[in-house]
Amino acid sequence: MPENTLYEYAVVRLVPRVEREEFINVGIALYCRKYRFANVLFEIDEARVRSLCPDIDMDMIRSHLESFVKICNGAQDGGKLASLDQTERFRWLTANRSTVIQCSAVHPGLCVDPAETLKLLFDKLVL
Repeated sequence: MPENTLYEYAVVRLVPRVEREEFINVGIALYCRKYRFANVLFEIDEARVRSLCPDIDMDMIRSHLESFVKICNGAQDGGKLASLDQTERFRWLTANRSTVIQCSAVHPGLCVDPAETLKLLFDKLVL
């Protein structure tokens, strides 16, 4: 019987105008040490984003989020940050920052399947 194991996740937020502190949840970053699992899912609701900032550069936002995924997954084309170990990559991605892409506080949970849990959190908190 599979047993529950600890995972950590953060909500990835798009903050189109940092000075206004308004945000839209666009993704989930999840890390599970036991299963050596780390991944980010994201989806941008362009209409919602444009309601907060009509002139935002959506290509730039997509590029930043795609870099987030590459770093999290340790992709070879993800730059120096992607070469860090999995724990360090997750901690770097979820660190506090004042930029257009930010993460919520990191939250713990228990799961049997981190990939399934990532999808469930994504459906609940982003879609």
